[in-house]
Order: sequence, then C-alpha cells, then structure tokens
Amino acid sequence: MSETYTVKVEEARPAADGKPSAGPVYRCIYAKDGLLESPVGLESPWQFFCDSAKRIPNNQMLGRRKVSDGKVGPYVWLTYQEVYDAAIRFGSAMRSRGVNPGDRCGIYGSNCPEWIIAMEACNSQAITYVPLYDTLGANAVEFIINHAEVSIAFVQENKIPSILSCLPRCCLYLKTIVSFANVSSSQKKEAEELGVSCFSWEEFLQLGTLDCELPPKKKTNISTIMYTSGTTGEPKGVVLTNQAIVAEVLSVDQMFVVTGKVCSEEDTYFSFLPLAHIYDQIIETHCIHKGCSIGFWQGDVRYLMEDIQELKPTMFSGVPRVYDRIYTGISNKISSGGALSKKLFEFAYNYKLGNMKKGMPQNKAAPLLDSLVFSKIREAFGGRLQAMLSGAAPLPIHVEEFLRVTSGAPLTQGYGMVE
Repeated sequence: MSETYTVKVEEARPAADGKPSAGPVYRCIYAKDGLLESPVGLESPWQFFCDSAKRIPNNQMLGRRKVSDGKVGPYVWLTYQEVYDAAIRFGSAMRSRGVNPGDRCGIYGSNCPEWIIAMEACNSQAITYVPLYDTLGANAVEFIINHAEVSIAFVQENKIPSILSCLPRCCLYLKTIVSFANVSSSQKKEAEELGVSCFSWEEFLQLGTLDCELPPKKKTNISTIMYTSGTTGEPKGVVLTNQAIVAEVLSVDQMFVVTGKVCSEEDTYFSFLPLAHIYDQIIETHCIHKGCSIGFWQGDVRYLMEDIQELKPTMFSGVPRVYDRIYTGISNKISSGGALSKKLFEFAYNYKLGNMKKGMPQNKAAPLLDSLVFSKIREAFGGRLQAMLSGAAPLPIHVEEFLRVTSGAPLTQGYGMVE
C-alpha cells in the first residue's frame, strides 16, 4: 500500500584516510549520479511563479474566506496576475527602503495571501526571506532578527504588539515594519521613537512601482534562512539556496508522478500547515509552479473541516494530530449509527482493504462500495480530494490505513527536515 521507490541506500564508503564514513549514503534513484540537478536556465523559485503568471494570468491563485459582520462567507480570490503585480510593487518598495539583493527580510504570521506575496516579493529582488515564529521560545523572534540581521519585516496585524515589545533589543538591524493589514498611529509612534518606520499594507504598496528592474538570480543565491530548534541552545539558522529550493520542488513533482497524481491548473490546495516550516512551503511553491489555486484556512482548528468543505480542495496536507481527530470523529459517528450500519461499514472496509492489499488501485478496489458506503466520508473532505499529504511526525498505521480506504484519495507521508 505504500510507495517506497524514491531512495536507495548505499553502504558507507571509506573516507580518504581509509576509515569508514559516518553512515549510509542516501541517493535519489531518479537523479543522475544520485543527485538531482535543476534544468539549465532555472536559477530561482521566482521563475516558477513568473512562468505561471505569464501562462495563466487570470486563474485563481490565492484565496481566503471573506468575513462580513462577523460571519464567514465564501472564498475570495486573487489571480496570478494580481499577485504578480503586488509582488513586483512590494519588491520595488523594499528597494526604495534600502533593502537590496542579499539582504534579509522577515515574514511573521499565519498562512495567508500576504505571506506568499511577501515571499514572492523577496524572490523577485533576490532578497533572502526569513520566517519568524515564536514557537521556538519566548525570545525566538528577537534572536532570529538579530542573528539573521533582518532589516525589514512583514508582520501579521495581531503580531505587531509582539514585534514592538522586542523592538528595543533588535532595532539595530530592523528598520522597517510592514503590517499584513493596518497599523495604528500609536504603534507607528512607538516604532518611530526607536528609529523604525511602520507601514500598513496599502501604505507600503504605494511606495512601489511596476516599472522596476529586477536583479539577476543565481542558483547559489540564498533563497531563505529557516530557523529550527536544533537540539540545544539557541535556534539554528539553516541556509537554503535557490538551487536547494528548486531541486526540492522538482522532487515533489516526481513524488506525485510516482503516486499517480499529476498536479495541474485544475487543482486546489488547502493551506493549513505553517508556511514558516519547510514542508508546507515546498508544497505550496510546487503548487505555484504547476498553476494550482491555494485556499487558506481561517487559522482556527475548530473550523478546519468547515473551511475544507467550503473550499473543496483536491489536495490537502495535514499532521497526525489533525488526521487522528478526523479518524476519531468519523469512527464515533459510525459507532453511534446502529449495529446494522456498523456491520455494513466493517464489511465494506475489510472488503476494500483486502483488495488493496492484493495490489488493486484505490479507485478500483471497491467502486460500488465507494459510492454506497464511503461517499459521505469523501464529502466531508469536500468531495473532490485526489491527494492527501501528512508531515511533522509518522502517521499511526491504523489512521493511515483508514484514510486510504475511506477518503478515495492516495495518502503520502512526507519528511520535511529543514536541514
């Protein structure tokens, strides 16, 4: 039931001094000499986005649910052209503030269209983006700003107070703060007293222009510095080049080919896992490369399934904790449905699982039972799901098996170690 065809393990080879090396060597079996090389001319992740914006400018790219009078409504979308224009203008605005290629820009907030726009703005100007997040400890944001010498930061509106509280200790480097939305006059004043300029999203956009020259990009340019807890002491900054990001995105392409799911402009991805972590960031960059639409969650796990049902994604990434909640919820509903329906479900489940273990494809293992028994579970995921991904930790076997049988979509476990 699991595909394990992407890596071969070679025996540890002796080092130059004749002693054995530290451990086995892992190689991608699809790559020349075991190392995946990006195509000639593909220098930066910016090209993935640039090519898609030129190819499908009017397609939906980034969507969030509209909130009106405290009520959450349908998804509202920005097109590839709209996001491209915003990225160019924000990149131009950064240059007007003295942020140049190779300088570092922080991005601090939950998954949303502004996060991606800020990332692509950095990519457009060969500026290194540095995700900021506080889950690494109370002083992590302050430490990362100083350690990476972050000179500008795009910050979610509700994170502005947090960034201002540590500003006295990191204003040596940080000179510009841009809110994902609005910023109050008192917040501006607080920042300005420390020599830091604070802008709302629209104010900063007005500083930029579409008529700006983009610098050349190289594979060796640093795309992002992503901080991880490491094992002891302060967070560790992992330096990832353009080439590393491009190679990983193309590797995801290969993963989807192996699992039988080829992404296209018809696909919609549900953005839930943190963009500040490498796993989801690579998946979303891959979606941009293929021209998919990306819809963001509200940011509250209580409404996760509601968001999914509204978006009706074809691709979904989760973590074991979320999948376990889904599994428990469905199992409880089945148990409370009466003895007859429970028996019917168990029969259908075991019958389809048995066929899958014999090697039958998921969609051909029990098509009649899919429509009669498992259709409601598929509808809980929006009814269009074609690929499920899991990261962060190993998924319990019984949960993985249950989702493979009942969802109608292949499930692939990813390993997103930033190092």
